[in-house]
Amino acid sequence: MTDAAAFQTAHGLREDAVATIREASTLRPEVAIVLGSGLGPLADAIEVDAELPYDRLPGFAAATAPGHDGTLILGTLDGRPVVAMRGRLHPYDGLPAAQVAFPVRVMHALGAEALVVSNACGGLRPEWSAGDLMLQRDFINFTFDSPLVGPNDPALGPRFPVTFDAYDPDYLELARRTARSLDVPLREGVYLAVSGPSYATRAELRAFRAWGADAIGMSTVYEVLAARHEGMRVVGLSTVTDLAIPDRDHHADEAEVLATAEASGATFRRLVRALVPHL
Repeated sequence: MTDAAAFQTAHGLREDAVATIREASTLRPEVAIVLGSGLGPLADAIEVDAELPYDRLPGFAAATAPGHDGTLILGTLDGRPVVAMRGRLHPYDGLPAAQVAFPVRVMHALGAEALVVSNACGGLRPEWSAGDLMLQRDFINFTFDSPLVGPNDPALGPRFPVTFDAYDPDYLELARRTARSLDVPLREGVYLAVSGPSYATRAELRAFRAWGADAIGMSTVYEVLAARHEGMRVVGLSTVTDLAIPDRDHHADEAEVLATAEASGATFRRLVRALVPHL
């Protein structure tokens, strides 16, 4: 199924996905986690109750991006019941925005009321460094699409959801306090999403910085919009895997991005594991 409207109102498809998952696990997660490029090893810390590949789940699709295993994991993380996406779907997979966000709707239907969304991103600020962690304070959706396009199902959420506080203010402050307690440096910034898969041009990067963006990536905003549409509370964390500075001669490639995500993964895991029990 690839029709956006079908995913927007497909109670049956969502129920089919939930039923398939319930055949493998009756665990009711409280927190949903989306693990972005190279950040999947956090899933190794989960005490697994069930693990299901995306291609076995109705409405999901196989993950195609390197660093995205494409498995849904239910279990406990430091005593908290969670459901985690080890890898995500992307606009550049050729999927409609509503399908990219569909797993978040399923995780909410399973019971999760909080969402931790993560990604690898390019930093737009020259004073930052590859390997920095960034708290997503806000976002700019430059993909020219939304998972809310199409008929609205009022049982899921309002036709015109307000996104002034797309990232929960209390969770933002909790993330800051948690980072300070761990002595983990935490940047803050505005995440700008493009559809990809090509990296941005120099002119685009200059424009994005002028708009107030601090980081750029190819994911996340559809999941946040779907989560907020359904009333979930969201916190977003990014690993700055490269610096996308238009006046520099070098732009990281795919291999460098994954290597940096892996190198900074231990710090990312420490922060998330300290954060999740308090969401």
